[in-house]
Parts: sequence; C-alpha cells; structure tokens
Amino acid sequence: MEVSEKLQGILATLPTKPGCYIYRNAEGTIIYVGKAINLKNRVRSYFHSDSSHDNKTRRLVRDIADIEWIVVGSELEALILEMNLIKKHRPKYNIRLKDDKRYPYIKIHWNEPFPKVTVTRQMVDDGSRFFGPYTSAWAVYQTLEVLRKIFPYLTCDREITGNDPRACLYYDIKLCTAPCIGAINQQGYRQMISDLMEFLSGHSEGIIKRVQDDMQKASDEMRFEKAAALRDQLKAMQTIIERQKIVFGSDYKDSDVIAMAREDGEACVQIFFIRGGKLIGREYFILEGTEDTSDNQVMAEFVKQFYTEAANIPEQVMLPQEIEERNIISQWLRSKRGGKKVELSVPKDGQPKDLVELAAENASETLQALRAQWQADAHRQETALSELQTALKLSAPPNRIECYDVSHTQGVATIGAMVVFEQGVPAKNLYRKFNIESTSIGAPDDFASMEEMLARRFKRWKSSQETEANVGSKKDASFSFLPDLIIIDGGKGQLSRVVKVLEEFELFEKVPVVGLAKQEEEIFFPHNSTPLLLPRHSQGLYLVQRIRDEAHRFGITAHRKKRSKLGLASQLDSIPGIGPARRKALLKHFGSVDKIKEASIEEIAAVKGLNAPAAESIKAHLE
Repeated sequence: MEVSEKLQGILATLPTKPGCYIYRNAEGTIIYVGKAINLKNRVRSYFHSDSSHDNKTRRLVRDIADIEWIVVGSELEALILEMNLIKKHRPKYNIRLKDDKRYPYIKIHWNEPFPKVTVTRQMVDDGSRFFGPYTSAWAVYQTLEVLRKIFPYLTCDREITGNDPRACLYYDIKLCTAPCIGAINQQGYRQMISDLMEFLSGHSEGIIKRVQDDMQKASDEMRFEKAAALRDQLKAMQTIIERQKIVFGSDYKDSDVIAMAREDGEACVQIFFIRGGKLIGREYFILEGTEDTSDNQVMAEFVKQFYTEAANIPEQVMLPQEIEERNIISQWLRSKRGGKKVELSVPKDGQPKDLVELAAENASETLQALRAQWQADAHRQETALSELQTALKLSAPPNRIECYDVSHTQGVATIGAMVVFEQGVPAKNLYRKFNIESTSIGAPDDFASMEEMLARRFKRWKSSQETEANVGSKKDASFSFLPDLIIIDGGKGQLSRVVKVLEEFELFEKVPVVGLAKQEEEIFFPHNSTPLLLPRHSQGLYLVQRIRDEAHRFGITAHRKKRSKLGLASQLDSIPGIGPARRKALLKHFGSVDKIKEASIEEIAAVKGLNAPAAESIKAHLE
C-alpha cells in the first residue's frame, strides 16, 4: 500500500524500545491504541503488504493519518498504559467493553466513622471499599434493599453524636440502627458494616456463627426483644444463602469463571463469581469491535479491561482457552492483588470444566436474548420514525430529533433543556442545558426563555458553519448539525417563538418544528390552528412522548442543581413579606443566599422592589 511522506518519516524514526503506539485519523481522532515490546517492529508491520492482514486491520491502516508513541520501561508498564488509553479514548478499532462508563459499584464509605452504603459509577481511592462492577443499576439497588433489612445502615446526612433527642422513621421500621440517638455505638455499627462487606464477598459462615451465638446469649440473659431481632436477621441471611448454589467445598479457592459467546462482531462474556465454595452471583458484559479477531485475543482484552475496573480480584480465574500475554497479565493481576498470586487456569476436566461450559451456555443464551431485544428495539425505532415521517409530512425519517423544555420555580433559577435523539434513541453526550438570563423579575416568561434558548442554540450552529473551514477547529456535535425535527414541550405560544427564531436564522424552510401540548398530546404545526392526534398506541406517539419526558426529566434535574446552588431551599422561603418576585430579585442581584448575608441593609434595600423595612427583616432572619 502507498504510505504518505509524513508517515514514512515517522516510521523511520520509531524507537526499538517497549511502549504504546497511538493511531489518529485525518480529523485527529484516536482510532487505535496498541502496545509493543519493540515499537519499531510492531508499528512497521502494519504497513507491510496487506495481503496477510484481516479486513479490520486493512480498514484501520487506510484510516491512519498520524502516529504517536510513548516509550515505557517494561512490558508491564506498556500493558497498564495501553489499558488506560483505551479506557480514556475508546478507540474505534480496539475491542472495548460496551457502555463501560455506566457500570455501577456498591460503595462502602469505610473511611467515615459511621460508614454509609451508596451506589457509585466511579472507584476513587478515598479509603472506601467497593464491590462490582455490576451491569445493572436496578439489580444493585434490589440487592441493597434486601441487605438493608439485614444490616440497617445509615442513609441520612445527620452528624452522628449519639445525643439526638429522637431518631427518624427508619429506626421505627427497623431500617436503621439509630447511632444518632446512641442506640448502637460506633464499634457496633462498624462491625455491622464489616459483616455487610463480608456478606457481599460471599464469606458468611463467620457472621452466621456469631449472630447465632449473640442470639443464644441474649436469650440466656432474657433479653428476648434483642434475641428476636437477631433471629429475624439470621433468618433473612439464611434465605439469601440458600439461593447461593454450593459448587465446591468452603476451602476451595475464591474464583471467577469466565466464558464467552460471539456473533457478528459482538461478544457476550459471562462471569460466575465463586466465593467460599458458593456461586454468589453472575454478570454478563458485551464487547464491541471483536470482528476479525481470534477468541483468545478477545478473551485477553476482556480480562484486561474487566479487571482494570473490578473492585476485587480472586485467587483464581478460570478461562475457556489460553489467552495471549498470559504471563504478563498474571503479573499485572498479581500487582493489583497486592502481590498475592492470581492463577489463570483452563480447566480440563471435572467440575471446574463443567462450570466453564455452563458459563459459555449462559453467555450464548444471553447474547441470543439481547440480539432479539436489540432487533425488536431497532424495529420499533424504525417504525416510530417512519410513522412520524408520514404523519408530519417530512421528506425523510427524522433521524436526529431535538426537544426543548424550560424548568423553573416561580421564575427563579430558570434552566433551558435540550435533548437529542438519534435513530430513535437518546444521545446523552449531546444533551445541553442553558442558564436563562433574559426573563424579567416577577412572573416567569416561558415564551421568552424558549426564544433565548433556541436563539443561542442556532447562533452556535451558525458559528460552527463559519469556522468549518479552519483546520484543527473542534466541532461541538450538539450544535454543529441541524436537526431533522424539533419538538417543543408546549402549544401554540411556545411554537410561535421558535418559528420566530428559525426565521431569523433563515432555517424555517429547512428545519421542521412541532409543539406537543400536554393535556391531549396534541401536535401543533406552525401557522396552523388544527392540531394532529397520533394514534393512541402508535410507536410514533410513544417515541414523541418519550422524547418530551426525557427533556422534562433532564431540565428538572438541571434546575434542581441550580436551585440548590442558589440556596432557594433556604431561609428566604420563610421570611415574612418576601414573596416570589422579591426572592427572585434578590437572587438575581446577589447570586446566592451567602452573598445576601454579606450585604448591608442599604445594599439590600437598593434592590428593585425592596425597601428598608424589608431589608431589615431579611438581615434579621439570615443572621
């Protein structure tokens, strides 16, 4: 193949040391990250005769416009750097975990005196303990709902002193141990959280034995209420344990069993988690970009990416076949496990081999079910877009739909929300929010807010077109493309303001826009007083409703954050004589409650709509 002069120059200067190489396309986007013991030999091999390359590699090489490299000290360092770069940039041609940024963890705030239990999507080295990742946030919350009945951990934000006069409702319904009133001391509370962590880790025998002993002791001392509570806790734990299948003796190594199914460029990997000889859980993960890649390469990439994210690494990982770079991956896993050995094994017979085969069977069934679901979803989306094209008389299916909504509280902390759906599914990376500044003090003006938001959106579009010719200029995909359809959450009034903006930017003939009224789900068109009612059970209506609801959800969430930042849920709400108009004027003038506290009576009285008596009342209530 013909190699550009620029690339020839780079290839001639490559070092012969270990490191990572990064390929970029003509737009400067990273499209592949790899590692090598010898950078020069590895990178140059891509540009030899492509007859030995698979289709994926040939496509990759054709897209390469620039090459970077990073030299490191060892093969292990190259492995770690490669994984971090793939996670950060998610290159098009690398095998990668699908939606890996969204996987949730259970977080135990062990660094706090009275640890809470939460769900997070990031592991941070702050002294907390983590469990996961899990593929389903819903499943995580369900797990915690059960565990909280056994280990009633704190969920409030009280400062725990043990001297509060009364506990909250959760104590009464046995979902909190109430350290706030001293019903349990710090040592006892931390022991309970430690038990919860052991339970999550699958090591429950010691906990069961201790609770049984405590129950017997409480009974012997005639503390029957305490004994009954321990009996209920024991019963709940045993119910969960009974669901966990015993596969080995309790002295067997803690293990992860991994297997895979593949079809059409995607792979489903199933993991069984075996702890204390019991199968305590299982998860599946989808890998993208696996076409033209061998099974052992795909499995190696999964092991690297999963254990980069995994909160816990077991003594043993059982695999369906040998993997590439087994020795260096074992070395890396050992370093992640604090120097303790991690065995990568391929079972040849017996129960371990049966477990790997069972995991493979589960992976195959999961992938088939997911593909059927994806195909059904794609069909529904195609149907919905086709129905909208017909009903709204569009020239083509609306593959990019934008929806706008305005959220505020009595005109304060106004936020404009923009959501984008592509091919009938939300493109959350393209969502944007607007801090609305144009509304005047007093009654809220949703029409003006909508006009401001759309004007700013299309001003950004126009700016992107003017700078398009600039080489290296970075586009914001939220604004640099025109939508195929705009949906406004509102009726004729809102719609007229949007039409005004489109006409100002000479886009009215190019960008279709409709308004969706809430009561009857009527669709309004510009310059037409007759609304359209889509069939009640049509896919088109469901999609429009979903987009509208998503815009409302996104707007409300952003508004609440802004409202909290401004301090609206503060003392201002309870000051006599300070209604919505005055409150809005104060916050607009000073920016936050803290700034109002710092202001003098004279400065407050000078705000439009305020006077000296009102200013004195405000200062008195805020001090």
